[in-house]
Amino acid sequence: MKTAVASVPDQIMKRARAAGRGGVYTPSDFLNVAARAAVDQALSRLVKAGKLRRLARGLYDFPKVHPKLGQLSPAPDDVAHALARETGSQVQIAGARAANALGLTTQVPAKNTYLTDGPSRRVVLGKRVVDLRHASPKHLIAPGSPAGTVVQALRHVGAVRAADVAQVASRQLTVSDKKTLAFSAVQAPAWMRPTLVSIANAVAAGIDG
Repeated sequence: MKTAVASVPDQIMKRARAAGRGGVYTPSDFLNVAARAAVDQALSRLVKAGKLRRLARGLYDFPKVHPKLGQLSPAPDDVAHALARETGSQVQIAGARAANALGLTTQVPAKNTYLTDGPSRRVVLGKRVVDLRHASPKHLIAPGSPAGTVVQALRHVGAVRAADVAQVASRQLTVSDKKTLAFSAVQAPAWMRPTLVSIANAVAAGIDG
């Protein structure tokens, strides 16, 4: 007796449920389930059935639901990473988003900027914007790592707040992150290097102390 094979929509939903609500996907995430045309058709059916939500062209989520507010917007990081998976690229939070992630600012920016070695793309999610900007290698230092976030936060706040960045990053980064920062410092602009090196050197101080 043959075992019934689950339909493409059922297989997609099984994976989405296993990952939990809040997951963000592109068709490429399901190409091991079926061919692209079948995946596109299945996603369209799931959206019409109200099981998944279409966020933008080729971008979907399994939304979290609040008892009073209804469906919630996905996390900007999840959107950025889904778009990066689609193109096989890397992303790194940048600008005010990086400063906020490091704790240098308390204000959550409405515009979430990411640098990427893939194509640029902007997605509007209600009042929030996820903006992926193609960047050259010299601007994309240690992408996707806490060390990369420190570099972008420092770039955003500037030399005037370099001491603040050093104080926060020295405390937050792990030994491994600081090694990455030390290795990557040479790629950063000259004005950043003393601050990045001082953060990296905090490894020795922490071990010796």
